Parts: sequence; C-alpha cells; structure tokens
Amino acid sequence: MIRFENVSVTYDGASEPTVRGVDLTIPEGELVLLAGPSGVGKSTLLGTVSGLVPHFTGGTLRGRVTVAGRDTRTHKPRELSDVVGTVGQDPLSHFVTDTVEEELAYGMESLGLAPEVMRRRVEETLDLLGLAALRDRPIATLSGGQQQRVAIGSVLTPHPRVLVLDEPTSALDPAAAEEVLAVLLRLVHDLGTTVLLAEHRLERVLQYADQVALLPSPGTPPLLGTPADMMAVSPVYPPVVALGRLAHWTPLPLTVRDARRRATDLRERLAVLTPPGGKPQAAPTTADTRTTPTAPATGTGPTDPATGTGPASTAGRATTDGPATATASATATRPTTATDSATGGDPASTASPAIAADPTKADGPATAAAHPTGTTPVSADASATPADPATPADPATPATPATPASEPTRATGVPTTTADTTNAPGPATGVGPASGGTPAAVTATATVTAADPSSGGEAVEPTPSAIVSPSPAPATRPGAAPRWRLFGKLAGGGRDGSRARPPGQPPTPAPADPAPPAAEIRALSVRRGHVQALRRIGLTLVAGETVALMGRNGAGKSTLLSTLVGLVEPSAGTVRVGGVVPHRTSPRDLVRRVGLVPQEPRDLLYADTVAGECAAADRDAQAEPGTCRALVSGLLPGIADDVHPRDLSEGQRLTLALAVVLTARPPLLLLDEPTRGLDYAAKARLVAVLRELAAAGHAIVLATHDVELAAELAHRVVLLAEGEVIADGPTAEVVVSSPSFAPQVTKILAPQEWLTVAQVREALA
Repeated sequence: MIRFENVSVTYDGASEPTVRGVDLTIPEGELVLLAGPSGVGKSTLLGTVSGLVPHFTGGTLRGRVTVAGRDTRTHKPRELSDVVGTVGQDPLSHFVTDTVEEELAYGMESLGLAPEVMRRRVEETLDLLGLAALRDRPIATLSGGQQQRVAIGSVLTPHPRVLVLDEPTSALDPAAAEEVLAVLLRLVHDLGTTVLLAEHRLERVLQYADQVALLPSPGTPPLLGTPADMMAVSPVYPPVVALGRLAHWTPLPLTVRDARRRATDLRERLAVLTPPGGKPQAAPTTADTRTTPTAPATGTGPTDPATGTGPASTAGRATTDGPATATASATATRPTTATDSATGGDPASTASPAIAADPTKADGPATAAAHPTGTTPVSADASATPADPATPADPATPATPATPASEPTRATGVPTTTADTTNAPGPATGVGPASGGTPAAVTATATVTAADPSSGGEAVEPTPSAIVSPSPAPATRPGAAPRWRLFGKLAGGGRDGSRARPPGQPPTPAPADPAPPAAEIRALSVRRGHVQALRRIGLTLVAGETVALMGRNGAGKSTLLSTLVGLVEPSAGTVRVGGVVPHRTSPRDLVRRVGLVPQEPRDLLYADTVAGECAAADRDAQAEPGTCRALVSGLLPGIADDVHPRDLSEGQRLTLALAVVLTARPPLLLLDEPTRGLDYAAKARLVAVLRELAAAGHAIVLATHDVELAAELAHRVVLLAEGEVIADGPTAEVVVSSPSFAPQVTKILAPQEWLTVAQVREALA
C-alpha cells in the first residue's frame, strides 16, 4: 500500500538530510508504529506519505513515495485526500469549521458525498469516539484531548484507505486513548485500512502494532520488524520492556498481561523489600528549625487513632467545600538546607546538584524536596534525627486552619503578624519578588545523563555540573520593555506594595511558623459559557511540592491552571498565588510569581529563530544572557540557534517554551501536558530539571495524562472529574488503586506498591 524507495528529504538551508535512505514497504491492512527518539524525522517521513512534504513544507525530496500506486511527487495533497487521511501533532491546524458536527462533515462535503451518507457516517463517528455529547459545541471551547478526538474523527468520516497519524494519543487520557486505538484496530481488522502512526508513548500503542519501523538516530535508515525484535535494539522503549530487560526475560514482554505471567519470581524477590524511601513522601511545607520527628505535613503517615487524622485530612489536601487545614506543618522537620551548619555552611555540600541557594537572600534556604524514590528530608540540625514517615502526627498539636486572618502583604505572602516582614522568607529559590532580586541565573546547564539503555527511559539522576546563582536586580533597561508572555491578555493591575530588602542587610532567621503556601484555592468555581468547568475546588500548594493533576479530558485541569495564572476569572471562591489574586494582578508582578507552559507552546513563541526566543526570554526575566539557551541545550540538545520555531517538532517547540518560562524561575511553575512529543530520554531530562526546581523550593503543578510521569515525579496526585476533586493523596496511594491511572510497573507487580523500574532496580541492587 505504501512504498518508500531510497527516500531522502533535505529542508531548505539544512546541510544534512532530515531522513535518508528510507527503503521499505508497508502492506495493506496493517498497523505500523513509527518509533524513535525526538528529532529523528518521524513527522517528516509521515509528511511524505500525504504529500505535505515537499509540496507544503518545501525542501527537496529524493527517491520515490507511492501510496496506492500514486506518486506523491506528482500528486499534490488534495489529489491524495480520497486515499490518505492525515492528523498532525497540532489538531488546531486542521480545523476549518466552528462546531464538532460541522468539522466531521467537512471532509465528506469536499469529496461530494451524498447527504444521507454524510449523516450516517457522522453519527457513527460521534459514537465511536465518544463525541455525541459534544456535537454542537464550538471547537474553541473544547479541551486539548477533545480537540484531538475531533481531529481524528474528521479524517475517519471520509473512510480513507490509509491513515497517517502523528502522536494521536498525546493529549488523550488513558481511557480515551484506548478507545481511539480500539477504533483504529477495528478499521485495520474489519476494513483493511492501513495505519501508519508515530507515537512516543509506546506503552499505549506497542501491543497493537503489527510491525515497528524504527528510526534509531537522525539520518539513519529505518529498521522494520516485529515489535519484539525492534524493542530488543531500540534506544526508546516503554516501562514494560524496561522491566523485561532488567529481569532478563526472553522474549521481551510487550503487554502488562505477558509481563504479569512472567513476574512471579520477581514479585517473590520483591515481597521482602520495600520501594526505596518507602511510599512517596510529600514535599516539606515549612522552614521550621525545630527537630522533633513528626509525620510529613502532607499526611502520608497512618491515621492517628486518637484524632482520626489521616492522609485525607492533612495539609495540602483538596476538599470540595473549602480550604485544606494544616495538621502537622507546625511541627514538621525542616529539610536539609544549602547552609546547614553540619557542613560548615558550604552551599555546594548540601544543595541540589544543579541549584544552590544564596545564603545572603532573605527568601530562605533551598529545601530538598522528597521524591517518590528518595528519602525523607532531614533536619537542618546536625544532631537531628531524620523524620520518620511512619510516625503519626502529634495529636496534641492543634490544627492551624488556613484562614484569611493574616492577609499577605509582601510579594512572598508573609502574614502581617510577622514582626519584621521585610526579611521574611519567601519561596525557597534563593531569589524572589520580595527581595527585589532577579531570577537565578543558570551559569551552566544541568548535564543530565540520557536514559540508561537498561532503564527504558527511566530518569537518571543529574550530575552536579551546574550552579544556579542569584544575581542582584539590574536597573530597568531603557528601551527594552519586557514581553509579558502569556499574560498579555490580562488587564493591568496595581502592585501589591512589596518592597525589597535593602542591599547588604543580613537575613533574619526563619520564623517558626509554617511558610505561606505557594498557592491557595478556596471553594473555587468557574463557569465558561454554558459549561460548569470547576465546582468548589479547595487546594493548597506548598513550596517544594510536585502535584500531578489528572483526570479524563474535559475534567477541568487546564481551566484550573488558567485560573492560577490569571487567564480565567473565578465565578465564585478565591485564588491566591504568592499572596496576590492572579486575575487582579498586573502581568509585571504576576510573572514573578507563577509561570505556565500551555498545551500549545506556540502561544509563547513568536520570534523568527530559537536564538531570538532565548534572547527575548533572558530580557523578560532580566536574567544573564545565555540562561534560556543553556536550558534549551540541557533539555533537548541539538536544536540550532537559527532554526525557526515553526520548523521544530512538537516536542522541540514544547522544550523551547519550557525553557522560556523556566528562565524566570517562578516560585510556582504550571505545566499543561509537558511530555507531549517527548521521547523517554527527553522526558528523563525534564524529570531531572523539575526535581531540581522542586528541591530548590519551587511548587510544581503538572496537568498530565502521562501516568508514568506522575509515578516518576509527583509527590501527590489530584484526580478531577466533572470539575470536582475526587481523590487527593500521595502518588502511590492514589495511582495504585486506580486501574486507569496506574503505571505499567504497578500493574505488573500488584498488589505490591512499586511505581517505576528505577525503584525496582534500586531495590534489587
């Protein structure tokens, strides 16, 4: 059905071909998975099948590509539209109508199909993809996952003989992804449709593929073979294959079912062990200098029989009718800091591998956030005993309700009851709005080891090759007005009256009271048109904590992030970020408190080159020149300075947008589907960077459908459904009990609570 004959593609201005020497045949009626690392040319190869390359993208195509006997060199995309249906990485670029039903019918109208045929196919597609309830909805009001399903449906209705799909499940929740893949499988088996798709989340697709076309590296000819054979030599592979490699299973398992059948001996070996560090501990919530061992402030310990206090009622837990209360934060043990007296005050001896706190700043020390595979934070006192996660909270300690009695008056959100708020601690980043300082400047990017071939893309700990040093606030540059990315839609707002600590003034000791939360949401409701997007959400986010927002498409995750960043005004309830109300705060102030990487990275990118974007980001953040460029190189090496952002792959654009936001190092970082388009190695680098930020005291919120990312990174998972919080707790407790959101390792080794291959490897070492 599809024939590649010695195909090479070279884009204008490129010195080397993007793909080279492609010579393979894809038979009719097969589902072929195109796999490989980011940037190897998968999207380019897909584009040659539909004729978009080179007719639309430009460049030079050498060799020959034929689809159903038609040469794509001589047939333009419109002349192939009755044979090939294409869905790219960006669904929005496909839409030409306003509503769901109109979009599903548009392709058939263009082909001149009879009205009765169109009506029948529209109804069938609405049912197949679960879109019936959305048929009259404007496409612009849909979530990213819903839009992706509409885009897939719009190419299904004309019944093409070949389907070309680029990352078709990247924005879908696990259940919706299974539904879409089931539809594709039905088309392959029942109608003989040929499906060629590229996907980075191999754990979702691998089991359905008849063959895998592997592009191992840029410019390398692809390999074509069975999924098992290709996974044995592939540089990218899902956790189920990684676990098979670790356990030396032959042949390698491709499904959870196959792995469970072989995992009996492995489960017996692990039964006497516990995941490194025990259950994931929540991030520290205070800078208290007291050293009494207590339960973590997020309530990962057992329920106290005297008080009934358990994980569901502790600090940072979401409720549906009001704010969460702090039950243990007042006595929580302070984590190790970059100026621990036990190390002689040497920041390099205790700080995060790539982020060190400035001991002269009043924003407090960088806290080492606990990680799902890490250990419980220890006290700053050299003689202190590490906190025991199994020790319940002291029932005698009274709860500290998060009431508005002490309204924050500084940029850091320190209550007015503090004796000297000038030197009060802010977000533990070594720099913050209260001090008038600038974002920490990255003097050398974190060198993160690529995914270990034996790890299946599991994150590898970063090496300490970077130091983030805060710099004094530079004077405003004449004629260099910052571009307030993503906040341009906001109306102007007044400053909150914060003032900087005078230069040279020494910091005061951290108060014994709990540090203010990075963000606090109380009884939040949001209505968007006729849709009730959020319903009485209560949520508290603390410094050093990584929270994964999960739930089906349309559950309200993106709306919640937009509310935190001030793009959406609450219909009811309150939202405070860094002590201010986001939608009433000017962009100039807000950008120092919170940063959002949206689902569509192009919303942040508008320069002509990568170098231009990075230079603008450095100016916006008043960071040292080269800061953004170093972040880009650390996250995804190989992106050239002179490349236009529109010519990058979706994963590369997302990396660039993330670097733009991270340049300002906001205390609260929000990411909406941050792993779309990223392979396992790139995801490992992202995980390492986010861990460092959390260890430095940044609060991080991820809206994601990537259950493997949540298992690897999140201290806590919040599940949303129909705009309401239905679960909120430590990652292991939430995902292990969920058949939809459990990672592959958890499903394989259940009922034991293992989350990642890295945990298993460390326990067996």
